[in-house]
Amino acid sequence: MKRAALLILALLISACSSLPHVIQPVAGDYAEVDDTIFVVSHGWHTGLVIPARLIQSRIPELKARFKDAPYIEIGWGDKGFYQSTEITSGLTIRAIFWPTESVMHVVAIPEKADQYFPHSRVEKICLTGYQYSTLIRFIESSFYKDEQGMIVRLKTGIYGDSQFYKSVGDYYLMNTCNKWTAKALKSCGMDIKPTFKLSAGSVMDYIVEHNQGSAQGNCSALSSAKE
Repeated sequence: MKRAALLILALLISACSSLPHVIQPVAGDYAEVDDTIFVVSHGWHTGLVIPARLIQSRIPELKARFKDAPYIEIGWGDKGFYQSTEITSGLTIRAIFWPTESVMHVVAIPEKADQYFPHSRVEKICLTGYQYSTLIRFIESSFYKDEQGMIVRLKTGIYGDSQFYKSVGDYYLMNTCNKWTAKALKSCGMDIKPTFKLSAGSVMDYIVEHNQGSAQGNCSALSSAKE
């Protein structure tokens, strides 16, 4: 019986949507933008903090909603668990073991992430314009869009000036918020394997290893190398 239950669960997981997919670079797609992004771990969950202007140019609704915010934090997660004001064991079990709808959580960040989130683990990544452009396309592809091509606004977010939006893909054991972050980094061309990056720690540890001993840990060095 136990073995049969595990088999059924495996079949359900394999049949689930693994959206959003990693985005492949497109020749000539280059954005003149700031080099620095941040990955933030809030314990169990990771998200991205990026300069706001390019994603706002691709999704005008975010410009209307967050106006002149210099940075935006974006995360992907389970709809019920993420939006709940009270986390119960039932919500947790359902989010992990049963495919559920997903949402995007978007937050206006008035300063750099390492200053705004002093009690969270924050790691910096330096990107070229080419890498950043692909990252923005991945983030844009994560938002669900209606027949008019508009993103769908849901509840107010959980902290700061924030908002939930409908997303694509199902949340489940093998498609978590941290895997979404790993897919974003993979879309930047980083050599990360999203399949097994299911915990916040595994994502953050990868970034540390990636940055050590390379220009990626020093944005000014990366900028100089491009000139």
